[in-house]
Amino acid sequence: MLRVHFSGVDLSRIRLSDRPDALWETVLSFHRLRDRRGAKVFGEWRRESRTRLNGETRLLASLIPNRGYFPDFLTPREGARGMDTGLEAVRATAPERLRAELALLAASRRADDRTTPSSAAASTHQRLAPLAGGRGEPLARLAGALRGYHRATVEPYWPHIQARIEADRAARGRALLDGGADELLASLPPMLRWRPPVLEADYPVDRDLYLRGRGLLLQPSFFCRGTPVVYRDPQLPPVLVYPVTHADAPVPVDDPGPPLGRLVGHTRSTVLGAIGGGCTTSELARRAGVSLASASQHACVLREAGLIVTLRHGNSVLHTLTPLGAALLRGGATAEALVPPSDVTGAAGRQPRNGPVTS
Repeated sequence: MLRVHFSGVDLSRIRLSDRPDALWETVLSFHRLRDRRGAKVFGEWRRESRTRLNGETRLLASLIPNRGYFPDFLTPREGARGMDTGLEAVRATAPERLRAELALLAASRRADDRTTPSSAAASTHQRLAPLAGGRGEPLARLAGALRGYHRATVEPYWPHIQARIEADRAARGRALLDGGADELLASLPPMLRWRPPVLEADYPVDRDLYLRGRGLLLQPSFFCRGTPVVYRDPQLPPVLVYPVTHADAPVPVDDPGPPLGRLVGHTRSTVLGAIGGGCTTSELARRAGVSLASASQHACVLREAGLIVTLRHGNSVLHTLTPLGAALLRGGATAEALVPPSDVTGAAGRQPRNGPVTS
């Protein structure tokens, strides 16, 4: 079990990430690529992604086992600002940290995977040995593998991933406004249980994370599944990565789908604009000046067209714009242009000092 211990100060310093973290999604998607669970959401994504891969998985498989520990340096907090910034941080990892985390990985593999053939273990050691030296070329090779894998498996689906994270953020933000930090923590997915002052979750190992006044960054993730993830190193800025609710499978950015052609008419455009930063169906009906049934019908069409995402929140549903829907309202702005300059925001809109936590 994982237990995250809060103080009163920590409760005041909870932060919600306002976007997917490129490196967390990349690393966690590598887990999804190799398991067979969640076929409804990930099955087609696995088939499509494998056709685009070109050998990037060999090095990554050495660093990211099927289960258990993977090095914290793979998911620096800079990943929240995009893949390029995140990879710069990976390449800048200090040699002593590389050696320490790779030694932990080796020990974890010996303890957890006693069935690995000696030849496979030797091959893994051969691939990781140059990294442990902390030289620039092996780190550049790792960054290239991460970039290539991200480009093949995550980047084509980024607008869909971003839409799910934004929808989750809207639901958590509403919980925070309705009931403060207690309601926010209680609103997290069912595998997380808020028993003040401790947040509990089923976990592969027994672990206590003491926040000690540093607060906690909540990082929703599309590819996280089943259990949340935190850093192994308790000295790193605390981050809790948890799975979002999946309503459908990810769709590549170049496949908007036929329902988009149904998006016509003044009323539906008004409804799209009324959704704004998020609202329930009742609020949407009032804002757009339509009946509850009409608001629900328009929201259904907008959702099928990929312009909004709908999440259940308590006894109501919450509608939020996807990047495509927001871009349409802004006259065709790109998804990147819609991302605000800050990478995460606090409960009172503060800029945090900390970023992502592991395995």
